[in-house]
Amino acid sequence: MNLSQTFAISVQSLRNNKLRTGLTILGVVVGIFSIIVIMTIITMLQKSIEEGLSQLSKYTFQIQKNDPTFGGGPRFRESRPDIKIEEANRLKELLTNARYVGAEQWQFGVVVKYGNKETNPNIQVAGITVDAMKTNNWNVETGREIRETDVQYSANVCLIGKGIVDKLFPNIDPIGQTIRVDGRPLQVIGVIEAQPALFGQSRDNYIVLPIITWQSMYGKYDRSVNITVMAYGKEDYNEVIEAATGYMRKIRKLSPGEPNNFYIFSNESMISQVNDITGPIKIGALAVSIIALIAAGVGIMNIMLVSVTERTREIGIRKALGARKNWILTQFLIEAVVLCFIGGIIGILLGVGIGNFAGSFLNAQTAIPVDWVIIGITLCIVIGVIFGTYPAYKAANLDPIEALRYE
Repeated sequence: MNLSQTFAISVQSLRNNKLRTGLTILGVVVGIFSIIVIMTIITMLQKSIEEGLSQLSKYTFQIQKNDPTFGGGPRFRESRPDIKIEEANRLKELLTNARYVGAEQWQFGVVVKYGNKETNPNIQVAGITVDAMKTNNWNVETGREIRETDVQYSANVCLIGKGIVDKLFPNIDPIGQTIRVDGRPLQVIGVIEAQPALFGQSRDNYIVLPIITWQSMYGKYDRSVNITVMAYGKEDYNEVIEAATGYMRKIRKLSPGEPNNFYIFSNESMISQVNDITGPIKIGALAVSIIALIAAGVGIMNIMLVSVTERTREIGIRKALGARKNWILTQFLIEAVVLCFIGGIIGILLGVGIGNFAGSFLNAQTAIPVDWVIIGITLCIVIGVIFGTYPAYKAANLDPIEALRYE
């Protein structure tokens, strides 16, 4: 008897006992579903967060007063000195191995007006140097970029995001128009390309000004400056970070052994912090799922043992007709593995479907946790083999004479 025949007999046996098969599969479905649904939601959130956090250009990092993500508590906000524009300019002079060194400052919750129209009070206003356009991955779709002369002469010009265009200029070319930001008239010289949304929320509600213009509106010395640095490539990225750290310590007059009073972060560091948060959740979900699968495996073993008892006479007849031990063993192992595999597939489909449905309420992007799907299928096969081995062994070693006498 070849493997295909053994497989066919195993499947037919499962079809002949639909209720028992269904109940056995249900336990596996619950175990796999519990891990896949959680991993699907986490994968969706991570995908959305990673795309949303990719606000900086490639090979770019930023120097700020505090950790802008999950650290830098109140103690640091009170004790760390602000980063000044003069320090950013000095770093640009010293950091000659960097491609771009820019500076930026932000004001949040601003209303922008044009004629009798105005935006919601959710506009972000950035004051930048010329290099910050490159380090922030901002590309002008129409119009022109901010120039060095705009910064030097504190020109009343600005670039606007697509969200402001949609709100204030639905049917008008915004280039050359004058808007008012906190009472200051600013001429629109360009529109920045749309940025990827974060959890379905637009990230295009912002205005970009020359940094000197920004400081004349919101103050020069009571706000910390963010410094953005771009390396030439992957090869010198870490070297540029080390050099920038050393120069910043020198600029801020920190003595050896004294901790940095500034924070360096990049897309990679932000994503790494997100992964640090979701990592324990993944481990917990895996542990719960393994426990559920072990419980399902015990159920499979019990069902298979009952099956062996019910089919004792059948096994005796097959052995009397020449069936070998390994054929019987293989048949029962295949039945256990097929039960787990079918349960795993159903659990995966339900987990991915319901996970994406739940994630859609968070405006997260659709995702399939491929690595965890593979892990789930592997776990199913392993559980089937482990908990199906003893019943299969018992069936294969039945005495044919005693089996034929069984009623």
